[in-house]
Amino acid sequence: MDTVTLHKQYMVNTYAPNLVLTRGKGCRVWDAEGRSYLDFLGGIAVIQVGHCHPKLVAAIQKQAATLMHVSNLYFNEKAPRLAAKLVEKFGVPGRVFFCNSGAEANEGLIKLARLWGNATGRYEIITMRNSFHGRTLAAITATGQTKYQKGFDPLPAGFVHADYNNLESVRAAVTEKTAAILVEAVQGEGGVVPATPEFLKGLRALCDEKNLLLFCDEVQCGMGRTGTWFGFQTYGIQPDGCSLAKGLGGGIPIGAFIVGPKVSEVFQPGHHASTFGGNPVACAAALAVIDIIEKERLLDNVARVSELMMNELRALASAFPWITEVRGKGLMIGLVLNHPAKAFEKALLAKGLIAIATADNVIRMLPPLNITQGDARDALRIIGEAAEQYRP
Repeated sequence: MDTVTLHKQYMVNTYAPNLVLTRGKGCRVWDAEGRSYLDFLGGIAVIQVGHCHPKLVAAIQKQAATLMHVSNLYFNEKAPRLAAKLVEKFGVPGRVFFCNSGAEANEGLIKLARLWGNATGRYEIITMRNSFHGRTLAAITATGQTKYQKGFDPLPAGFVHADYNNLESVRAAVTEKTAAILVEAVQGEGGVVPATPEFLKGLRALCDEKNLLLFCDEVQCGMGRTGTWFGFQTYGIQPDGCSLAKGLGGGIPIGAFIVGPKVSEVFQPGHHASTFGGNPVACAAALAVIDIIEKERLLDNVARVSELMMNELRALASAFPWITEVRGKGLMIGLVLNHPAKAFEKALLAKGLIAIATADNVIRMLPPLNITQGDARDALRIIGEAAEQYRP
């Protein structure tokens, strides 16, 4: 049987894939018929240093041939090295817990906040409307979008939603039961909406005033995507913890959360665990991703290519009244339309550019951090040609 037939017959029907992709290199992928596409989705912000970067492939191969898995009942050489690197990037002394995905990382922060607040009867976590924090029961409850929650009642208690970029809305949600605030520096699934500086700085001040924990969900906007290692760093704030996944492994599944000194000793043996967390192959991949970002100066490249794309997209938008806004940070870019974006996503795909419609009317673009200006200009050309021919 072919791939599509096998998928339809044997895989749970939770996705609606439309291409059979067979290989990738850099910013490009190829389908089963040999057609090339510019990949501006990157496995949804996962392919941080491009498809099949030679240094990443070599690191994975070497570790897989040396030691694949030992569990957390034993030390392995790669996990603490990666933890030290992440704490260094985080900016203050802290500790790291490894898991497998962003939802797991956020679940870990949720448990940590509850354990921290337990002695004083605090357990509620404030999250934002239009946020996205994962697909487990607690994570979809934290997510401020009812479409992900429909049909899964009863949802876990202990979550309160406030308005993003509205500090007074968050302040009004704080009660004697509040333990933490969980926020994205840029709402990805919510439509590529960046926080305002006043909002994130205000949240930090509010948490200091009320003795609350401030956690940042960096699953999508972390690991250099916004032009700094973490999205919160573009705002000059320091949270008490953050979650990571997606781009951390460059294509190998790995999640993590980092916690600062306020809560770094809260979890003790028996409080939390993950069988595959800190897996040597996954950690070797993540170490290679960090090394590539550092040695190839990819944070600088993010700034350069982002400026090029934002400027050109805004010029393009001025010619098409149905494109109402270009927004985002770094290489997390949203093209906002005045109507549902799915049809324009398909128009881009037909011309060889993979992007994704999100929040109904936004085209979200997440190219690798090492994208060249040439590939960026090719993408801009495709977007321009598609827009010329598109009839909303």
